[in-house]
Amino acid sequence: MLRRLRLLTAGESHGKGLACVIEGLPAGIEIEEDYINRQLKRRQGGYGRGGRMKIEDDQVEILSGVRWGVTMGSPISLLIHNKDWKNWQQGMSTDPTFKNYIPAITRPRPGHADLAGVLKYRHRDARNVLERSSARETAMRVAAGAIARKFLSSFDMEVYSFVLSIGSVAAEDDFLFDPKSDFNSFYRLAEQSEVRCHDSEISKQMKDAIDRASAEGDTLGGHFAVVLTGAPPGLGSHIQWDLRLDARLAYAVMGIQAIKAVEIGKGLEMAKSSGSKMMDEIHHTPEEGYYRKTNYAGGIEGGMTNGMPLVIKAAMKPIPTQKRPLGSVDIITKEPFKAVYERSDICAVAAAAVIAEAMVSLIIADALLEKFGGDSMAEILENYNSYVGYLSA
Repeated sequence: MLRRLRLLTAGESHGKGLACVIEGLPAGIEIEEDYINRQLKRRQGGYGRGGRMKIEDDQVEILSGVRWGVTMGSPISLLIHNKDWKNWQQGMSTDPTFKNYIPAITRPRPGHADLAGVLKYRHRDARNVLERSSARETAMRVAAGAIARKFLSSFDMEVYSFVLSIGSVAAEDDFLFDPKSDFNSFYRLAEQSEVRCHDSEISKQMKDAIDRASAEGDTLGGHFAVVLTGAPPGLGSHIQWDLRLDARLAYAVMGIQAIKAVEIGKGLEMAKSSGSKMMDEIHHTPEEGYYRKTNYAGGIEGGMTNGMPLVIKAAMKPIPTQKRPLGSVDIITKEPFKAVYERSDICAVAAAAVIAEAMVSLIIADALLEKFGGDSMAEILENYNSYVGYLSA
């Protein structure tokens, strides 16, 4: 749900590589490949990841839109080579000579795009679907999101994520709704955890749960939160349904593979409580201006930012691919079989949280451009500073 920005990704999981084009970012953003690569490395981490992460060491190549470390305002194109391509040069070749080089996948996996995809596109080989539906594609979203993240940092906006649960093991999340929370401190703790949880004791329990699932040939999902601080009031709009910022954020996070639910602020808990307990009362002092003592709304009211930290929570389902394959039906013979097992993670909630950081960064960058316009950083900062001055008057 991007309006000022345009993002298009391309590439298959075992193809030559992944590519993307992002258009609409202004001239003057300082960005280097090393900064993007650090975000890509964070995406590849997390306890419970599969063998693919041992093969790939994602490194981005900036093909266009950046000169001498600064964006030019023209479309930015990025490329990540797949190291595993060397093992798939025939199986994923564009050359028809290699047709039928590897057996077709005719046993769709429950929970994946396999069956719906082969029916939609009239394929007889599910690999034509699973190669693109794979979460491998999210590497390009993280790369593009890294540039958006750098853009937001010029306006003192920071993005954080925290894993809140894996399976039935959960950490407390009260700090998310306290406007005075030191998110930097919680974030540093999460970055030190292999499961990206801010609580070291709960992190150990989460790792134990992942180990048990692995031993049983099973997988686990969980919950995570993304927090963005520093957004001024007024991003988004109440005017039309598709301009509401909460809707745009939910759209972007829900578009991440395996995400099955998104909530803003306390979300689901609000539905079980009363209005007197869930509304964030408004206060004002000459020094602070408008402020809240709670942030149950997650920083958005009426589809617009209200000046509080944005809090977006999401639920990721367990990875569908099981070491103990689930029941399925062959798409050719229609006979029952056990679904094919593709190399897979046991748990990827930590990685999903990093991907969600990127998607939130893209949406907020888009909303910022929508609000303040401009083709260069200098112009946008002038508009932004004028608005901030108005808010503090």
